[in-house]
Amino acid sequence: MKEIKKVAAIQDLSGIGRCSLTVIIPVLSAMGVQVCPVPTAVLSAHTGYGEFVMHDLTDFMMPALEHYKKLNVGFDCVYSGFLASSEQIDHCLEFFSAFPDALKLVDPVMGDDGKAYATYTPELCARMSELVAVADIITPNLTEAAILLGEDYPEGEVSEEKMKSWLVRLSDMGAQKVVITSVTLENGQMATVGYNKANGSFCKLSNSLVPAHYSGTGDMFASVLIGSLLNGKDLSAAMSRAADFTEHTLRITYEHKRPWTDGLMFEGELGELVSDNGVDRCVRM
Repeated sequence: MKEIKKVAAIQDLSGIGRCSLTVIIPVLSAMGVQVCPVPTAVLSAHTGYGEFVMHDLTDFMMPALEHYKKLNVGFDCVYSGFLASSEQIDHCLEFFSAFPDALKLVDPVMGDDGKAYATYTPELCARMSELVAVADIITPNLTEAAILLGEDYPEGEVSEEKMKSWLVRLSDMGAQKVVITSVTLENGQMATVGYNKANGSFCKLSNSLVPAHYSGTGDMFASVLIGSLLNGKDLSAAMSRAADFTEHTLRITYEHKRPWTDGLMFEGELGELVSDNGVDRCVRM
């Protein structure tokens, strides 16, 4: 039996609306990876509902880390996502420092559709670059990439050359691998684009357009990406598997006409992740 990889997932737990830990735990478990949750906050429903009850768990994070050190626990990956306060940036940095051999993935959850989320203060957005600086891989959507770079959100189509420039500039902030999701390239092509600084390669993955947006889509993509990388896939193959499964569950959800706040209907599709039959569809940019 192969060794079970362990991921410390520094994320929120929302009771209603599939996102963050309620996506990450089942998805990575289906891929044979153990998730060790480090909840940053507990919410009655995710923030997209407008009204929600939230309990900040900043005070939990450092005692949890100290306990893991005492237990001599090791992690193969430390994965940060939604953060409830600027102070939690410091605690994430402590987690990354405590496990230097772990893959460090930062999903800089800050906004979508050209706007920052209501809970993300200017200070929190500004400090996200500190996590990016120590990450091995980051997975911003186009909005978050613009925030990190201090650029205006590009309305409409974006050229491949501009995306290459953004990928390199984001990598220069620290991460060796960068993946930007939700990009509309020239000719209206929906795409995910990636860059591997180690070999200077760029790749893109065309996505079929589904005219809908659902909560937790980025969490789904990043989780499958992590599972694929930990199971030995290279970046382009991991991107392909993550994009294909996310698109598959997105299309099913759209066909069932579910509200966007419900998130992706993935529960009946987890068997697709148990097998390792993904096809690398990425092409060079």
